[in-house]
Amino acid sequence: MDQFTINLLFVGASFALYIGIAIWARAGSTSEFYAAGRGVHPVTNGMATAADWMSAASFLSMAGLIAFTGYDNSAYLMGWTGGYVLLALLLAPYLRKFGKFTVSEFIGDRFYSPTARLVAVICLIIASTTYVIGQMTGVGVAFGRFLEVSSTTGLLIGAVIVFAYAVFGGMKGVTYTQVAQYIVLILAYTIPAIFISLQLTGNPIPGLGLFGTDQASGEPLLAKLDQIVRELGFGEYTAHNGDTLNMVLFTLSLMIGTAGLPHVIMRFFTVPKVADARWSAGWALVFIALLYLTAPAVGAMARLNITQQFWPEGTAGQAVSLEQIENDPAYDWMATWQQTGLLGWEDLNGDGRIQYYNDKNAAMQEKATAEGWSGNELTNFNNDILVLANPEIANLPSWVIGLVAAGGLAAALSTAAGLLLAISSAVSHDLIKGQINPAISEKGELLSARIAMAVAIAVATWLGLNPPGFAAQTVALAFGLAAASIFPALMMGIFSKVNNKGAVAGMLSGLIVTLLYIFLHKGWFFIPDTNSFTDADPLLGTIKSTSFGAVGALVNFAVAFTVSAMSKPIPQEISELVESVRVPRGAGAAQDH
Repeated sequence: MDQFTINLLFVGASFALYIGIAIWARAGSTSEFYAAGRGVHPVTNGMATAADWMSAASFLSMAGLIAFTGYDNSAYLMGWTGGYVLLALLLAPYLRKFGKFTVSEFIGDRFYSPTARLVAVICLIIASTTYVIGQMTGVGVAFGRFLEVSSTTGLLIGAVIVFAYAVFGGMKGVTYTQVAQYIVLILAYTIPAIFISLQLTGNPIPGLGLFGTDQASGEPLLAKLDQIVRELGFGEYTAHNGDTLNMVLFTLSLMIGTAGLPHVIMRFFTVPKVADARWSAGWALVFIALLYLTAPAVGAMARLNITQQFWPEGTAGQAVSLEQIENDPAYDWMATWQQTGLLGWEDLNGDGRIQYYNDKNAAMQEKATAEGWSGNELTNFNNDILVLANPEIANLPSWVIGLVAAGGLAAALSTAAGLLLAISSAVSHDLIKGQINPAISEKGELLSARIAMAVAIAVATWLGLNPPGFAAQTVALAFGLAAASIFPALMMGIFSKVNNKGAVAGMLSGLIVTLLYIFLHKGWFFIPDTNSFTDADPLLGTIKSTSFGAVGALVNFAVAFTVSAMSKPIPQEISELVESVRVPRGAGAAQDH
């Protein structure tokens, strides 16, 4: 059986499972559509939250970014994991106790202002839409390789699948679909990692193999990797080579952005009690840890494998020849990925070999001149392909490659569904019912939610055709927007007496200043070639657009407290409400308005 057929079997079987679950768990009420009827078990919710959380950025892109940068990109791991702990401890239990359906509804009621609720909806839609671009990008990458179609066709197929199980199932259908998707994605991520760890180090646990010995050389694996990349002119894998201020701000932006993401927060509205929200957060951390403890090993081992393939005789020998790339089965993965447009190489000096090195390092210029090299001939290696290509690079069995195909799609689709649900809930429950037509029937609200999700899918698919960066980079921008707008409002809503005017002014200022900074670096509305700066040469010192969310959050807090101090204090009943939310007793039923 050929690889394409195996891929179709794995992907087709997983899609049939997801759609079947959606039909079984079809939402029949707004409570089921928004919060799965508040009857989800903490362990089930923890697994669904992990799938919702571990998006295409975690599954596809993160290991690739770590592989080609090393220690500095461990900020993704630290920021996302630390942010989830922050969310679990400081926000989730209190928001569940408040007993509402959406984040915007909490902000509107806590700050006793329809305007605050509307601004929260706008912030949520902007952050979630930016986030979902990264997921659709991942869908296109995965389909483009494993179903041998264009990325455009892949996006359209993915959009149809999401529509089938998210629009009709709502939160109830998405929850149980995400449980299945978690199982698929975690198996798809860890099984290849176990194989590769055994190949390189003899240790079946990738996280331990990372600190083990490379069997081929007898040296510690990380020391061997450091030596190879250093000899090719790259920064040492385990060393800090970037700017410290930007790294700190980036990590902080990811942390507080995590705690402000509505599609993750909504998961804690699905459990029966406040205690269950805490338990489900704990279980989610366990399930997330299985992937996040494996990702550094995947990145390091893949970088070693790739580098050794391009320098099969070692860095002191000759680079791989074009003849070997074309005829050696171990290099078949290169031709396969070249067809997607995400991998490319060119024999610039005509010597019949492909030299892979850092041609931007001045210290390499002398060696390049002496050897007759004309520049780095690995002209394109998209970071998003590394995890998907990893089993092929390591020459693993065909069934492992098929499993990884299903896992990559599961990661992208699970988070896309959660984000689209957050967007549709904001439009139907907070905007239409909360602002435009409070008298709308439950049936009408459910219909408007499904229409809103269909429109959101269409917009996300269109934007996914032209993303502003790799999946993880695009997602980082969304985290920055959530960090600058939503997170401060939630924190002030629970732990301070900031009034409605302060909250609105803070959210708007944080959102606007961060959005402007992103557009100045990534292009207005992400349109190519409309940017005035780049992340290589930022507007403010060394602060990249992906790191600015932390600065936007500081602006939000400063403006909110200043405006609040200059205006009327909050009413007594709201002050009592704030106190009651922090009292550790059970939550009441959700309130329909």
